[in-house]
Amino acid sequence: MDDNPSTGQCLCGAVTFRISGEFESFFLCHCARCRKDSGSAHSANLFSSTAKITWVSGEENIKVFRLSGSHHMKSFCSNCGAALPVSQPEVGFLVVPAGSIDSRIDIRPTAHIYCASRADWDNDLASIEWIDGLPG
Repeated sequence: MDDNPSTGQCLCGAVTFRISGEFESFFLCHCARCRKDSGSAHSANLFSSTAKITWVSGEENIKVFRLSGSHHMKSFCSNCGAALPVSQPEVGFLVVPAGSIDSRIDIRPTAHIYCASRADWDNDLASIEWIDGLPG
């Protein structure tokens, strides 16, 4: 068991959780499904085959969407819509959106995956201007 469990919550704070165990992978997924889920260029998900999740509060606010005919699942807060961890026992993983974690994440992204599905505007993004707040 992990001596320093990861903690996290949704955007509105209604759902809180604790994860005990290690993450084995951290993937930035560019598939069309994850782009739809995140509304962005990619999703950023942590994966573990051994970690255990404890819902500290708000479990009744969790909704799960499973795309028919696939293993693709999304868990989210019914109040604010923020992405939450989802257990996928049929494939043997706990999938945790990295942005839902409040504590330090000690693993760096492992790889970009499904790059063949990458958005056509997702190219050389490191070269564009970086602004520390809302432009004004």
